[in-house]
Amino acid sequence: MELKGIHHVSAMTANATINLDFYTNIMGMRLVKKTVNQDDTSVYHLFYGDEKGNPGTELTFFEIPMAARNHEGVSSISALSLRVANDEALTFWKKRFEEIGVKHEEITERANRATLAFTDPEGQRLILVSDESNNGVASGTPWEKSPIPQIHGITGLGPVKLTVRDAEPTAHVLTELMGFRQKGQYPSLVQGQPDIAVYETGEGGSGAEIHLEERSDLPPERLGRGGVHHVAFRVENEEELRKWIKHIRSAKFPNSGFVDRFYFKSLYFREPNGILFELATDGPGFDTDEHIDHLGESLALPPFLEEQREQIEAHLQPLNTK
Repeated sequence: MELKGIHHVSAMTANATINLDFYTNIMGMRLVKKTVNQDDTSVYHLFYGDEKGNPGTELTFFEIPMAARNHEGVSSISALSLRVANDEALTFWKKRFEEIGVKHEEITERANRATLAFTDPEGQRLILVSDESNNGVASGTPWEKSPIPQIHGITGLGPVKLTVRDAEPTAHVLTELMGFRQKGQYPSLVQGQPDIAVYETGEGGSGAEIHLEERSDLPPERLGRGGVHHVAFRVENEEELRKWIKHIRSAKFPNSGFVDRFYFKSLYFREPNGILFELATDGPGFDTDEHIDHLGESLALPPFLEEQREQIEAHLQPLNTK
């Protein structure tokens, strides 16, 4: 058994309309599924990705109206990354951010790659990462109808950064339970803090990395809008997922067991510092119930929620996605 890389990252928004505008019109990602949180059907769950929402390209948001802002701290997913093709694309994005007023930092090297950190309107911490010298898990393909030229478009998810008080237990789970390999480390941008360790799985590369940061100067995170709920890792298929379920149970980790999300199958568990991990299958995919040309245009519900459609739609604020 081997995890293939990052499957998706799920974050928090308090305003689906603002979120949709930023990730489609500013960032040029495709809305590949407009659905609801299956654990709370009164709120949206939006999925953004490449041309068809391939595994490894999916950035998702739960809408929690009136959610308080995220308070940064340990036991958190403290940054997520979006891949672009090369260093030239970072220059394009830096200029674009300057022109439209997106808060950003300077282009900086992280883990031997050029990167550009920025935040969305709710303070979500994101990093564009150049794939110019990247080898490993293949990227996705930007949607040809995006407002961003394909050559500079977002090609998928890059490294996910975890911030914890004590790195050792999390590192143990990554390597001994989940099969990650330590690849290296790079200096923290915070003076006096340890280097950030880099772990990889599968074919490696920016689409298969976890960056583990140990911080002694932060309180526990209070999750809210602009924070990240969980990170999911790619599993080939349901047969392999069921092997992972046995593996996680044999290690005595409390877990969700098998969960059918319709677009993929999942398992959830928390690592020792309290960060929520998911294992998710590569399929069936987002074109299971919508034509590829019309992904995200209408409210999509899995079959087990379809009989509740009228009730669900009555509780949702309209969201124009056409």
